[in-house]
Amino acid sequence: MNAASDALIRLEGVTKTFGSTTALKGASLQVSRGEIVVLLGLSGSGKSTLLRHLDGLELPTAGSVEVLGQQVPALKGRALRNLRSRVGFIFQQFELVPSLTVLENVLTGSLSGVRGPRLGLWGYSKAAKLTALEHLDRVGLLDRAYQRSDTLSGGQQQRVAIARALMQKPDILLADEPVASLDPESSDQVMALIREIAADEGLTVVCSLHQVDLAISWADRIVGLRHGEIVLDMPTTDLTKAEVMEIYGRVATTTAEIAAVTMELAEAASQVAAS
Repeated sequence: MNAASDALIRLEGVTKTFGSTTALKGASLQVSRGEIVVLLGLSGSGKSTLLRHLDGLELPTAGSVEVLGQQVPALKGRALRNLRSRVGFIFQQFELVPSLTVLENVLTGSLSGVRGPRLGLWGYSKAAKLTALEHLDRVGLLDRAYQRSDTLSGGQQQRVAIARALMQKPDILLADEPVASLDPESSDQVMALIREIAADEGLTVVCSLHQVDLAISWADRIVGLRHGEIVLDMPTTDLTKAEVMEIYGRVATTTAEIAAVTMELAEAASQVAAS
């Protein structure tokens, strides 16, 4: 791990409440430049909430969130937009505009630098379009540039989302369950692509996942959350699968909770058994 002084992300004692629900409880975390960190935990453990704090989509009830040397909760207007332009975000549901072409969807990643009205492709500079095509080539979809995005497979749509994030020229890439909607083969391909690009570009990556074996093989470091608390933070080189599975260990108290925990533990166990 890089030195703490090189951390691009610092959370100190972050607590987030929604009414009577505590989504994060005293979470402290540092992520260094170039690190690839995976957040693991059951649904509702706080993974997505933590990610959303890193670009100001959520604000902490208590504690501090510093990203790229700036206190995120203090940022507003242009300052917040500038930070977000340096933080790419990949979502589980891709968040593409179905009626737009693949190229147009990728170009929306450069909107922070666009001035004036956008009239389809005409609203973007030649340089921006060439860059977008280069990113599509990198993710293996150059031949689909002028195809509607809703005609692509799930794995292809997530590749478009990656290319769109790269248009921002980000320092940090966040990914919230980016392969949850994909089959195992597509999941492996998408995660391998993200890691390859991160290595080439020197990106810092924070990603939430459910797949234990994929996390161990892909991440530099795993951070486990349970009930909004960080219960594990270790490099993958020092981790066993049994230790990672302990993240999911807890007592279920209701019939619905028992069913939910059973399903998620079964999924995690199947991932371990298949590896």
